[in-house]
Amino acid sequence: MHFTINGRGFDADVDIRTSILDLCREHLGLTGAKKGCDHGQCGACTMLINGRRVNSCLTLAVMHQDDEIVTIEGLGQVDDLHPLQQAFVRHDGYQCGYCTPGQICSAAGMLDEITRGWPSHVSDDLAKPSLDDDEIAERMSGNLCRCAAYPNIVDAIREVGSAAPAGRTADAKDAAMAEEIVA
Repeated sequence: MHFTINGRGFDADVDIRTSILDLCREHLGLTGAKKGCDHGQCGACTMLINGRRVNSCLTLAVMHQDDEIVTIEGLGQVDDLHPLQQAFVRHDGYQCGYCTPGQICSAAGMLDEITRGWPSHVSDDLAKPSLDDDEIAERMSGNLCRCAAYPNIVDAIREVGSAAPAGRTADAKDAAMAEEIVA
């Protein structure tokens, strides 16, 4: 079977019951996405398939031979981080790091959905959804963080989406922390 992952072609001879997650982790050495629950409930395995967020533990590789698959490794590199990766670092949205690849891939897909004008269950304006805390919480509800870094994750997403409220940018939080240390 042939796959396009992170813009590169891969050939793999895998069992037809192999998930995209297992294909990437066990056969291609792409270990960024994590196997958290293996039931599609935690979001640690989130990847983008044709730009859409997918729990890769639940989708079979054989179904996606002609699709464009993007993992966390394809979003950015160590010397050229994706804006979401940069924001997660700046806002300390990664904590232990286990859920981070899925959180970032999901956030990238979520921001694309907002850009395309796709409403969610909580969208006040169905024609032009806003990037507020409720909207982000709804759209990211499939991604769990055992460290409870949710406020920092939301701030990172809002910063990249150009919707950071006053006082919640990384610079504003750093300045407030510095003032507390001095005082």
